[in-house]
Amino acid sequence: MARQLDEQIAGRFPVGQRLRVLDVGMGRGTQALRLARAGHQVTGIEKDASMLAAARSALGAEPEGIRERVRLVEGDGRDTGVHFLPGSFDLVLCHGVLMYVDDPDPLLAGLARMLAPGGLLSLLVRNGDALAVRPGLSGDWGTALAAFDTTAYRNRLGLDVRADRLGTLTATLAGIGAPLHAWYGVRVFTDTAADGAQAPADVGTLLAVEERAGRTDPYRGVAALLHLCGVRG
Repeated sequence: MARQLDEQIAGRFPVGQRLRVLDVGMGRGTQALRLARAGHQVTGIEKDASMLAAARSALGAEPEGIRERVRLVEGDGRDTGVHFLPGSFDLVLCHGVLMYVDDPDPLLAGLARMLAPGGLLSLLVRNGDALAVRPGLSGDWGTALAAFDTTAYRNRLGLDVRADRLGTLTATLAGIGAPLHAWYGVRVFTDTAADGAQAPADVGTLLAVEERAGRTDPYRGVAALLHLCGVRG
């Protein structure tokens, strides 16, 4: 996903431009810190206290120059309008958040308002069109059969959450003024790998395969996750 995001940044913004980045639901800050190391000014917002503490700890281990480029805010991604002015950011990330939100449309509309004209909105969501793949490959036929007719599922944390369909999100992004510009699949072949599994010796080849599949039909359509990039008009 990081490679996909970098491709979109390189195709939309001049080389060397320092972007104003908002990472909504930043978790432990993986992408926020990566982008700060690349020279961008990053604001991360996170409501989970343990995640925010982990992000602060990771940030504290960075050199001073990188720490100065990152601002951490405790808050809910649905309240971006409380913390920031419209049009304040060139890039807004919302990765792994929508599955926990019952009604994503107001959140997405708020994120679009945060973008400057021409700004990029990056979403990572569970693929609602491929919910049957994981249980099907695992031989859990009952769960696989039920998954064809729902966007609800139970994640690996044991939480009942929801997925998003590409067609629905495409229409939503058009309606909020940030129409879909590009989309990718993420975890096409590796979704059934056990949590904590050791990376293979040829991890570079694995990543190359996933990257190729994530941009190629029909493979990307059955990925566990979808990475959607919308552009503010």
